[in-house]
Amino acid sequence: MGTLGAVAIIGTTLFGAWAGRPSLADGEAGLVCAAALALYLVSVGAGRAMVGIAAVLGACLALQAPQAAAGVVLAERGRVQSVVVTSVEDGRATDGGQGRYLCSVADTDGVLLEVRIWRGCGQATRPGDALAVVYDPMRRVPTRGVAAEVGVPGPLRDLALWGAALVAGSLVAVVRSYHLSDPSDAPSPAGGGGTRT
Repeated sequence: MGTLGAVAIIGTTLFGAWAGRPSLADGEAGLVCAAALALYLVSVGAGRAMVGIAAVLGACLALQAPQAAAGVVLAERGRVQSVVVTSVEDGRATDGGQGRYLCSVADTDGVLLEVRIWRGCGQATRPGDALAVVYDPMRRVPTRGVAAEVGVPGPLRDLALWGAALVAGSLVAVVRSYHLSDPSDAPSPAGGGGTRT
């Protein structure tokens, strides 16, 4: 059930991003799938703590899935284009050192893009610099900056970790729902079964 829940959460989000259905792509359907998994665990008699853990893991997976799904869509059908930086904002100043540099960009016709780019935008970036962005020709997912990533991209790696944690948490919850009896509590056979001296 944990595997089915993880596949349902990721699958609905990926389908929503691919088909351009915001209610699915934004993770709302994934949260419904996580709630359904929690209800199943309650129905099999899993403890409240284990149900709570599985529900939290499912919700975290549902909230991580939209970014990864958008990345998959852009990897499959995205097009790369060059844009010009119009302004650079130091997000670290507003987020207490945790933010990123954010670039406002315009396409080659001078039309400003609605999204600000952080991939490829850094401290050395200045207005007038060129950045590469990847966009969905069907406009179903937001445009992103192009970054050189080595190995498995971060969102997909995080998604795999959350999915594995959900499967493990669900497995433990179901296994712990079966109350096995202690062999010493078994009734003794008729006649006592004792030895005589």
